[in-house]
Amino acid sequence: MEIGQIGRNLLAVSPANAIAFFVLCSGAVATQEPAAIAQNQANQVLTDATQSGVVPTSDPPDPTSEVLEKIEQYSQEPDADTSLEQDDSMEQVTNVSQLRDVRPGDWAYEAVRSLIERYGVLGGYPDGTFRGNRTMTRYEFAAALDQVFTQIEELLRQGITSIPEEEFAFLQRLKDEFVVELALLRGDVDGLTARTIELELTQFSTTTKLDGEVVFGLTSIVNGEDANGNDVDGVTTFGHRTRLNLETSFTGRDLLRTRLQAEGMGSLERRTLTPEGELAFTGGTDSNVQLDALLYSFPIGDRTQVVIAANAGAADDFASTVNPYLDGDGASGALSRFATRHPIYYLVSGAGVGIRHAFSEGLELSLGYLAGDAGNPAQGGGLFDGSYGALAQVVFQPNEQLTLGLTYVHAYNNYLQTGSNSANLLGLTTVSNSFGVEASFQINPRFFLGGWVGYTAADVINQGDASIWNWALTAAFPDLGKTGNLAGILIGMEPKVTGSDDRLANLGIDDPSTSLHLEAFYQYQLTDNITITPGIIWLTAPDHNSANADVVIGTVRTTFRF
Repeated sequence: MEIGQIGRNLLAVSPANAIAFFVLCSGAVATQEPAAIAQNQANQVLTDATQSGVVPTSDPPDPTSEVLEKIEQYSQEPDADTSLEQDDSMEQVTNVSQLRDVRPGDWAYEAVRSLIERYGVLGGYPDGTFRGNRTMTRYEFAAALDQVFTQIEELLRQGITSIPEEEFAFLQRLKDEFVVELALLRGDVDGLTARTIELELTQFSTTTKLDGEVVFGLTSIVNGEDANGNDVDGVTTFGHRTRLNLETSFTGRDLLRTRLQAEGMGSLERRTLTPEGELAFTGGTDSNVQLDALLYSFPIGDRTQVVIAANAGAADDFASTVNPYLDGDGASGALSRFATRHPIYYLVSGAGVGIRHAFSEGLELSLGYLAGDAGNPAQGGGLFDGSYGALAQVVFQPNEQLTLGLTYVHAYNNYLQTGSNSANLLGLTTVSNSFGVEASFQINPRFFLGGWVGYTAADVINQGDASIWNWALTAAFPDLGKTGNLAGILIGMEPKVTGSDDRLANLGIDDPSTSLHLEAFYQYQLTDNITITPGIIWLTAPDHNSANADVVIGTVRTTFRF
């Protein structure tokens, strides 16, 4: 058998076999330390084979047979580490004792120890194992062989060692067997290097990443009446919400987000005359590009995150909404504003600061203050004199399945943006205190239950008080039908005035009936970057008035991310 054939046969076995082959071939390359008897015998036979060009194949006992039998036996051992999902990155080790699966009694122990401690050409896996019985490819073998030669050449250059001429010739012949693989590897490396240089020269920024999101919405109100009892215009609309985010980091742990947004889809409220059932991705119709969000977040220590919002900040920038699957900010998850998150979070928006601190693995505190008119220097505006919302929240996670949130919001002249017209107290100077309980429970990896209940005590200045309640139950089914898909169901009551002073009742601040919000959607992951979400929203007794006929809203949302 020729030497090249020996090398090719070794590729069908393990790295330990190939490494032993290297050592057996090269003999005492550095220090002339005595090796195991079997290794010396095999080395002599392989050296003789080098001089003759043929490995002996006659019947007399072959000194390598015992070694090769052990190689075959070792290669057939079960290997629990051959999963394609594990991390195969190698890390250089300096002592064989660092490899917990290589023991002194192993047949290839001396070979592994020699290549690690004498030549420094062998690596291990991050979990501290060598995985000696793992199958290797010709490319891996070629790369390992090239690494051995590189190290030997460096030793020779430094005058540290010498190699017998016949053994070096054997190694050179073995290297020649893999000249094609080595050339391909070098070509790949050169190609990657050139590509890296090209990316460095043409990249947008060394500190900033650009990403985007486009939402197409097709919407129609099938039937129903508006808040005044008139038939709702059933015009089908098609529009968009487009966002471009510039994500900049200066330290690797901080983030400066600059978001540009254009909206080209009008709100449903223009037709229903109530905030109930409003979609989470609707807004203006002019498609003008504007600065939608500008915030900077940075850590203090390992447990505290600070967020400073200069424009269009929101509660979810620094606090969990405890609605992990349905809260996709309009681009994913729930379709409506109400189903996206508990309405009391909408009372906190604008410019200001938020802090999120984790006391432990399952307990965190969020505090924040955002002003809706912070940049206005006129009387009744500014950071403290205009509308604002202040939030305090504790999120408790006793185990991986259950998450609980307790939320308090104090607000001035801010609105719930969901529910009836009366519940939003539009046009009235209002101070409110809101209390909420949120929960999310994982029944199994593909079934989540959640929901919330909230109470708002509103004080209308010089007019009286109003009590406002809302609640919701949610169900989410991730990966339904396909990885990345999501089905969701919600039933709840959008904010409703359950009681008010006579003076407010005389102003029409009263909800005579109870409207239910029912919503179902199915988010289909078409590609890694495209999702299509058809859904339906059914409102009974719109604007909490049973005199109004039920409203049914159908929509199809398509989201592109890049």
